[in-house]
Amino acid sequence: MAQAKNRAGKSAPDFEKAIGQLEEIVARLEGGDLTLEQALEQFERGVALAKDCREALARAEQRVKVLTKKEARELLEDYEDGDGEDDGGG
Repeated sequence: MAQAKNRAGKSAPDFEKAIGQLEEIVARLEGGDLTLEQALEQFERGVALAKDCREALARAEQRVKVLTKKEARELLEDYEDGDGEDDGGG
């Protein structure tokens, strides 16, 4: 059920917040001041955030595809309705 909530975006952090958190995690890991257990916890959190980001990007990409197909279809319909057939005729 948690996955469904993440896909719906209800419990997943928004994309920008997740990216910010990932940057913080990377900085902490690169700092080298964490214990092994802390580093593993941070890494695990980073993997989860990266997954959320990939899913958000995939949803955004799908929305762009839908919108561009819709726009192309509307342009084609306009063309077929005669808007694109006028050669100036005179």
